[in-house]
Amino acid sequence: MAKDFKLSNAAASAAANAVCAQVNSGYIEVRSGTKPATADTAATGTLLAKLNFSAEAFASAVNGVANANAITQEGKILASGTATWFRAYNTDNSAIYDGTVATSNADMIVDDASFVTGGNASIPSHVYTQPK
Repeated sequence: MAKDFKLSNAAASAAANAVCAQVNSGYIEVRSGTKPATADTAATGTLLAKLNFSAEAFASAVNGVANANAITQEGKILASGTATWFRAYNTDNSAIYDGTVATSNADMIVDDASFVTGGNASIPSHVYTQPK
């Protein structure tokens, strides 16, 4: 029989909260290029911007879905390019998770995926969804 492991909504929310707590006061690197296969793989592409999570990075998850609290900008955009993926880090600079970046239908929503050196990065929406 094939594997078919599933979490309840309560368990998925607890797992999401545990993952999201790891990035409290951490940061996000927004990058261009192809997203690595896993968050354990070295980061690829050009580092376009680095932004900080707040001390409480996410609101409590509901049914395994957690919405990020305000993400603040750390300086200007560092390099020009098209944002395609991001990596979230904890305060110890350890990678926690990766996701996609776009202006819609992505793990992290940006106002404009075309980053220009010296401009301002804006992340109006970032959602962590725990696989169930």
